[in-house]
Amino acid sequence: MSSLINEVKEGIWSGRTDHLENRSSFRYHQIIQLPEVEDYKSNGETCVILGFESEEGVRRNKGNIGAAKAPNALRSELAKLPWKLPLEKHLADIGTIACRDENLETAQEQLGEVVTKILSKKMTPIILGGGHETAYGHYLGVRNYIGKQAKLGIINIDAHFDLRSYDEQTSSGTMFKQILDQDENCSYFVAGIQRYGNTQELFDRADELGATYILEESMKISEMDHVNARSNDFISQHDYIMITLCTDVLNAAFAPGVSASSPFGLDPSIVRSIIRNVTANEKTLSFDISEVNPLLDENNRTVKLGAYLINEAITSFLGRNIK
Repeated sequence: MSSLINEVKEGIWSGRTDHLENRSSFRYHQIIQLPEVEDYKSNGETCVILGFESEEGVRRNKGNIGAAKAPNALRSELAKLPWKLPLEKHLADIGTIACRDENLETAQEQLGEVVTKILSKKMTPIILGGGHETAYGHYLGVRNYIGKQAKLGIINIDAHFDLRSYDEQTSSGTMFKQILDQDENCSYFVAGIQRYGNTQELFDRADELGATYILEESMKISEMDHVNARSNDFISQHDYIMITLCTDVLNAAFAPGVSASSPFGLDPSIVRSIIRNVTANEKTLSFDISEVNPLLDENNRTVKLGAYLINEAITSFLGRNIK
């Protein structure tokens, strides 16, 4: 195992077994592979799970601690879900990168290194955060893989812009300003913005940086064709896309266990529709989920919902070429 990565804990991938041989009865825990990333060679299309055990960015942003517990909690729920893809589609879990001693920047660089390695093997990274500082390490890996000149579009499903100043230090609220300040070939699209979850300064900054955004209040289930059309237009303007989901975008009635809950957040069906649409596009390289907080959850509701949304991304990525 790479020195950057901690092995998957024994027993995480377990659950009910309906049949030992009939693949149509299999669940995630029966098909998961646990390789070392350096040695792994897929013999088909593969999604690769990578945990990012970090809440240092949330701590710096004065949020609620607990997101570092999410990667393994999400794995445990995902393990129970039915696996409905054919033999040539694969899922691997290479372990978790942990942020140690409050050294967020080093952990993000390590995450980027492994994301680049996964992409270079023509596999799809599925990153389980962690705080939303996960997205910066995710970005570093994607940008390193595609090169400096490629046009990269970042699609963020989020209640917040995360465009705060990082003059003093970076955090889970600064990543996209960090990216846009340094990368002239990157653009930013965010869906689910809360009008009263962001200061006017952040709205002004989003406009100054050329961000595209959709307010939560205009995102109704009946309007999803319009929302997806806007994201498709954004995708068409770029060579590559990465998608990141901050679960605080979800309505608190469905997702109480997040670092910063949203009373007027999105219905899960809306988030599912966006994930399906974006990950079905061949330009989309990777996905991360962040800000699930098991310590604040009620009856595992948010963790379970997070696992279902991860399943949507995996199924959509691997379902692109299925007729």
